[in-house]
Amino acid sequence: MKAVSEVIAPLSGEVIEVNEALGDGPEAINDDPYGAGWMVKVRLSDPSESGALLDAAAYESLLG
Repeated sequence: MKAVSEVIAPLSGEVIEVNEALGDGPEAINDDPYGAGWMVKVRLSDPSESGALLDAAAYESLLG
């Protein structure tokens, strides 16, 4: 199944690839988010926007 919809994201860009394997095994999102559980690949319109994002360690620290 294919669909077109808007994605709310902190960066502007274009989705260039979708991990179709998640349709058969969505648990990979939780089990291996930095490996097999990736969701999309995005071509950034303005890569400098990524400077305002937190890395994983900073985000975990924010959550406490």
